[in-house]
Amino acid sequence: MNQEIRERTKWFMDARFGMFIHWGLYAIPACGEWVMSEREMTVKEYEKYFDLFDPVDYDPKVWVRLAKEAGMKYAVLTAKHHDGFCLFDSALTDYKCTNTKAGRDLVREFVDACREEDIKVGLYFSLIDWHHPDFPKYKDRQHPMRNCEAYKDEKFDFDRYLDYMHGQVKELVTNYGKLDLLWFDFSYDDMCGEKWRAEELIRMVRMYQPDVIIDNRLEGSGEDHGSIATAEPSIFSGDFASPEQIIPPEGIRDQEGELIPWELCATMNNHWGYCNFDHTFKSSQMLIRKLVECTSKGGNMILNVGPDAKGNIPCESVRILKEIGVWMKKNGESIYGNTICERPKPEWGRYTQKGDVIYAHVFEEALGAMPLYGITPEELDVVYYLADGSEMNRGEAWNTVQFQESAFVSFGENPVFTYPLPDQTDTVLKIVLKKKGADKDSWEK
Repeated sequence: MNQEIRERTKWFMDARFGMFIHWGLYAIPACGEWVMSEREMTVKEYEKYFDLFDPVDYDPKVWVRLAKEAGMKYAVLTAKHHDGFCLFDSALTDYKCTNTKAGRDLVREFVDACREEDIKVGLYFSLIDWHHPDFPKYKDRQHPMRNCEAYKDEKFDFDRYLDYMHGQVKELVTNYGKLDLLWFDFSYDDMCGEKWRAEELIRMVRMYQPDVIIDNRLEGSGEDHGSIATAEPSIFSGDFASPEQIIPPEGIRDQEGELIPWELCATMNNHWGYCNFDHTFKSSQMLIRKLVECTSKGGNMILNVGPDAKGNIPCESVRILKEIGVWMKKNGESIYGNTICERPKPEWGRYTQKGDVIYAHVFEEALGAMPLYGITPEELDVVYYLADGSEMNRGEAWNTVQFQESAFVSFGENPVFTYPLPDQTDTVLKIVLKKKGADKDSWEK
């Protein structure tokens, strides 16, 4: 990873946790953001949602404050999704929020709300546009008209579409002040890289937003990492990888073995856009543990919400985010700025590390004393419960003497007895080690 990317992404790798917001016309049919493609709807059929769009409850301050309460450090809004509808006041199309009953620039209000709450601001922009007449249709893998014979011999000018797409990106990077993150989505088949005039696009973005960080989806859809992990990535390879709905088994490294920035993008239920029948929400416990897993592998997690047609985040999402926020308020120190620990992964949970401090994330109760895998008794100074700062009891006892390669701690007074975890979701221990002295066999505080 070159130094320029390292400096650009420092805030991102420190933040670790963000909010994704998928919202647009598709909130009205309420079955996910791909409804136009899945139902193979014509532009005319889909435009009924444009006429109905009236987000009377839209208040991005509420969304951003919820993100902040959950412990999130950045937020990304879908300025334009695949259906081509713009949540910003584009001068290049009439298919935008200012021409709906909303009557105002919704992206501008979101950007302003993020800045008021000191939340890093990001915008998502689809490279695909099912509304534009010059985007390929027949036999495209996912265009709503992919099976419509009427478009078999259609003449279209893809360069005219690219001029339009580049023009809208220019609007986003010039009309809304400093942006922290641009999330492009997505490439597929031969629709990737220079098919988008990607080098030209990124050079333009960098001209106006030199510090903005950009994902890797000008090259792929997230299932691979493109050339971002190669020795010589292209200018449009991006600053971070973006695995979707899966956590890489070992994190993501470049060809030299160096960790590169990456971000899991994940839904709270099984849809990105609002779906009124999908109540299969992940528990706050699971999501906290997945955030810990991402951090322990050197990555971020951006967690999605799909507001409804009126502009309200579903109550299930609100409840879960507030629960995450309670945990983060006490334990966020073990997430922000943390990364992979040099010690082996413990069987009872995970380690994260920031500098010389190791955080033990304990998911499973120990039978008796709990071993701190990879940490010897000689190097261990003290262990605290991160949530309240109280000191933890050492766990060495008559039945641990044969396992002197590991230090032990106890969740109660008697290290031979078994005790419940103080926090069943994730009990975080702050491990302070002694500093090694000049003599390799000596240790000092």
